[in-house]
Amino acid sequence: MQLQLISFVLIILHGMDYTGCQQHSSSRHRQHKQLSGVTSGCQQGGCLTCSDYNGCLSCKPRFFMHLERIGMKQIGVCMTSCPPGFYGTRSPERNTCMKCWSECDSCFNKNFCTRCRTGFYLHLGKCQEICPEGLVRSDTQRECVPKCPAECELCVNSEICTRCRPGLYLLNGRCHHVCPEDYEPNDKLMQCVPQVHCEVAEWSEWSPCSRSGRTCGFKRGQETRTRQVQQYPSPFGRPCPEISEIKECLVKRRKCLGEPRKKKNRNNNRKDNQEVRSKKRQQRERSRDAGEREDSRNKTEHRHRRGHDPDSVSPEEGLVQ
Repeated sequence: MQLQLISFVLIILHGMDYTGCQQHSSSRHRQHKQLSGVTSGCQQGGCLTCSDYNGCLSCKPRFFMHLERIGMKQIGVCMTSCPPGFYGTRSPERNTCMKCWSECDSCFNKNFCTRCRTGFYLHLGKCQEICPEGLVRSDTQRECVPKCPAECELCVNSEICTRCRPGLYLLNGRCHHVCPEDYEPNDKLMQCVPQVHCEVAEWSEWSPCSRSGRTCGFKRGQETRTRQVQQYPSPFGRPCPEISEIKECLVKRRKCLGEPRKKKNRNNNRKDNQEVRSKKRQQRERSRDAGEREDSRNKTEHRHRRGHDPDSVSPEEGLVQ
């Protein structure tokens, strides 16, 4: 603190008492500015007055003066908030960035740390190397925290977990091997999340009776109806029911536009059937005629052989002898 005040006094002295120069004549004032390098037209946005050698000498309202060390000299910088390791103090004269304690990474004021440096652990605004009894060190948070239950990896206190050990799932501050009813495990979050069940809308109206995509030229067909899925289920939620139904239907047969008359087709079929039957009848007749001719030829050959065979005796001749 004393070192910073001394540095500030040196900056003011090096600026050759800029405030006192305002009482001299304008020509003397311009000459003084040229010699000291002090100017009010600073390029840095928060500076009210500045020096080429020492940077900002004063800041605009609501800005904090922060001294940055560069080698053996310090440069004044005006900032809207103080950097890590410093805290801001306000006064009617000026707003200044003051350094936190060495073990603090950031602080609210000189006596209250908000985050500790590596190797120290925060407890009640103080950074300590050893935590009080009943508390354990957390290297992740750099804080003294209550000892967690066995299944917890991180916790708020001895009863509320914030992260579970591998293989367990977090729900309402507790770790579970198996998620309770109506919950399911989420392996990405390692938490028990509510199950989501399938939801479907109402059935649509039945479609017109059709068959093979047509609505004419048949007597028996099918009707269909559907319903939309409004909410798909999660992996362990209730699955969706059927979203389509089909039922048989009967309609009065009617011809399709451009389709030949059914009667004509029946006549053609009848004619074709008659021709087939006529051909079959002719084949049977030819087969019968051929059989009769074969029998007649066989009888003729038999009589011919009997008339030229000397040893052949008719039954009548045998009886006479």
